[in-house]
Amino acid sequence: MPLDTSAVLTLLQETAAEVIDPRFRALQDGEVSSKTHAGDLVTVADQEAEVIITAALRAAYPDALVLGEEAYAGDKGLLEAFRRADHAFTVDPVDGTRNFVHGSPDHAVMVSEVHGGRAVRAWIWQPQHRSAYVAELGAGLWRDGERVRVHEPAPSPQEWDVRTSRRSAVGTMLGPLGPLALTWASCGIDYPHLATGGCDALIYRGTMPWDHVPGSLMMHEAGGVVGTDDGGPYGPRSTPGAIVGAVDATVLRTVLSHL
Repeated sequence: MPLDTSAVLTLLQETAAEVIDPRFRALQDGEVSSKTHAGDLVTVADQEAEVIITAALRAAYPDALVLGEEAYAGDKGLLEAFRRADHAFTVDPVDGTRNFVHGSPDHAVMVSEVHGGRAVRAWIWQPQHRSAYVAELGAGLWRDGERVRVHEPAPSPQEWDVRTSRRSAVGTMLGPLGPLALTWASCGIDYPHLATGGCDALIYRGTMPWDHVPGSLMMHEAGGVVGTDDGGPYGPRSTPGAIVGAVDATVLRTVLSHL
């Protein structure tokens, strides 16, 4: 049977309670490894959570493609298959794995649903913050049952809080903007902060769908915008060099013009 929106959220919460939360600040030797290079970490929590979530989605939607971050590490062809698929899901079992490994509560479980190349539902569960963000196309963004809408930015760009995911860019000036601050190092934390007033814009060089499809739908439903360095809106099939999320179109245009 298809899963309604609340059932998917419950799936993420129960999965986190079963295999992620017990490992928080309790990872054992051998439960953390690097996927491709130092700093690109994966834990048994990532792997086990993705298996559980993927199995549940495939059981409910046998014809849908499921693009999981850890599955992609073993099969790079999944990304192109995702972009061609009519119905698909993205799964990021522990977004902010580095934070998780280092004992930071700033990590999340994220899932999105895509139909015909357009995001239609998205879920972010922040297990340590105990906050749930849920969006459906045309139905708004909701945090723990309360509607979320973006804030109005300050009139001067110098007053905007613009965050970058690139640690090497922290402290630099970007035209009239800056100095740039670091994001919370997890898209599942960053986009909710942007939607709820924690900053005015986010700049990303990493552009994988499991990181950005959930948050981009949430920003759209909260009244914000997410665009790319080619000048177009971000979507599940986009292949940009950079992504910018912003509280409104003016902030987006200004940040993009100075990248």
